[in-house]
Amino acid sequence: MFLVKWQDLSEKVVYRKFTEIYEFHKILKEMFPIEAGEINPENRIIPHLPAPRWFDGQRAAENRQGTLSEYCSSLMALPPKISRGPHMLGFFKVRPDDLQLPGDSPVRKPETYLVPKDGKSSAADITGPIILQSYRAIADYQKTSGSEMALSMGDVVEVVEKSESGWWFCQMKAKRGWVPASFLEPLDSPDEAEEPEPNYAGEPYVTIKAYTAVEEDEVTLSEGEAIEVIHKLLDGWWVVRKEDITGYFPSMYLQKAGHDVAQAQRQIKGRGAPPRRSTIRNAHSIHQRSRNRLTQDTYRRNSVRFLQQRRGQARPAPQKENPRSQRGKPQPAVPPRPSAEVILHRCSESTKRKLASAVSV
Repeated sequence: MFLVKWQDLSEKVVYRKFTEIYEFHKILKEMFPIEAGEINPENRIIPHLPAPRWFDGQRAAENRQGTLSEYCSSLMALPPKISRGPHMLGFFKVRPDDLQLPGDSPVRKPETYLVPKDGKSSAADITGPIILQSYRAIADYQKTSGSEMALSMGDVVEVVEKSESGWWFCQMKAKRGWVPASFLEPLDSPDEAEEPEPNYAGEPYVTIKAYTAVEEDEVTLSEGEAIEVIHKLLDGWWVVRKEDITGYFPSMYLQKAGHDVAQAQRQIKGRGAPPRRSTIRNAHSIHQRSRNRLTQDTYRRNSVRFLQQRRGQARPAPQKENPRSQRGKPQPAVPPRPSAEVILHRCSESTKRKLASAVSV
């Protein structure tokens, strides 16, 4: 938790996971290789930051807090091109999630926060995370960057953070790093209990990177296209809808409509989309049955049915014609009014005499 003081004297509290801070640190070094000492170690002015390391005790947490305090103080003392640059300002900018205290999430269950028994919560009461989930590797995985972790089939890891991108930060004994979620399976069931149900109403997103479909059930999209996400899967491959077409698309290449696209594009430079489970060779699960997965035919059928219902509800009801619109139109024939002679003929003799005398007057 950071209290950020801005130039306009406003103070904002923001929440950042240590894994996010470490990713920010890595990108900062890539943006300024000279200041990071990549060319000449003697020129390094960007402070060091230890790699993510999970902790159990309060003392370790206090040590990390001190490390981050020194790190941020050093960052603020760097030249303005770094300390006031867009990467720094964007990282500490208030996000929608910062406006409410962190809590249990239906998607991210590894994080559990403790609150007082009286039910009142404040920033000072937050501790944790304290609960980690265990997953098993279904195949060997060779890492492609220094921030990833290699796996052998059968390895059991603890998941520290589940990112919507499909890359999960895991630890196993002394090793830690990012692992594709598609290579992991829960120990108790082949299905992910945390995966939400499809939402055929769809959420508006924008593609921030083009992708060409490789499998038949994927969809090809260019950068900058507006789509709707109808199913968010934990492996980072979401089912999207473009008009009446549905298909899998990497969630890493999507950003919510109306949000900062430039920041999201910077985050995907260091890592591509995770592999899909269907492309993993020699995968071996410990579960007898396979995962329950909807087919694209099911997605398309349900999506088309929903769109048809929505279009039907959007049709305006038939309106009654305005009486003024009847002007100029041929009107139905109106029977002629009876003449005076006809009226007299229908009356009695006494009434005729009275009418006659009244007419004569």
